[in-house]
Order: sequence, then structure tokens, then C-alpha cells
Amino acid sequence: MENRIVLLVEDNPDDEALTLRALRKHNITNVAVTRDGAEALDYLLGGHAPLPAVVLLDLKLPKVDGLEVLRQLRADARTRILPVVILTSSREEGDLLEGYGCGANSYIRKPVDFVAFMEAVRQLGVYWLELNEPPPVQG
Repeated sequence: MENRIVLLVEDNPDDEALTLRALRKHNITNVAVTRDGAEALDYLLGGHAPLPAVVLLDLKLPKVDGLEVLRQLRADARTRILPVVILTSSREEGDLLEGYGCGANSYIRKPVDFVAFMEAVRQLGVYWLELNEPPPVQG
């Protein structure tokens, strides 16, 4: 599990710190962080980094929003089947529908409660890094 990368795309420093803390608490330490949509696209489509096992993608990002990041990932052969989990505080039904419509593998609303958030991140790690069978490396 430790050599599989998680990419966290999060612009809120408090949410970033909380997510990283929750991941570390569950021994998920190989985490890359990008803080806006343009940086995430460069990381994922720039060809200079190995693709992560899963992308945890916020929606409300500066420069390029999360839904556009997802659209561009699904349009590129190398990242078309890369697992992407939308991890957002958005309660908008339109965001949920559009997220799945753009090809999200999962949509998780960030729990407000600290304990619930820690448990949600634990379950994400267990599922995507231990239970899920990842797609073969593309390109």
C-alpha cells in the first residue's frame, strides 16, 4: 500500500491538513498534493510523474475547477480510466450529477464532524488502496 500514490487536489489549507492527518493516521503516507486545477492537470497530464492509484478531487478549485479537471482527465487516453473520487463539501445536487456525468468513480461529501471525516478517509484508503483492483498502467 505504501508505494501506491494518492493525489489530493485541495485548495483549502485546513481541509488539506485534515485529510493528510487522516491519511497518515491510517498509514497512508505516499500522498502528493496539488492546490489548484491547473497544477493537478500538469501533474497528471504532464507525463513527468507516475500516475497515482487514486485522485481525491475537490470541486471548487482556483484556476481550473474540479469538474473541468475531470473532463480533461477523461478526454486523455492515459488518464481515461484513472480512479477519481470527488471529495467535496458541495451539497449541490447539480455537482453530484455532473460529477458522475463527467466520469467520477465516486462522490463523497466531506463530513463536517471530525470523527466522521477520519472514518470516511480511512474507508477511502482501505477501499482504493487495498480492496480495489486498479486498472493496468496506460500509455
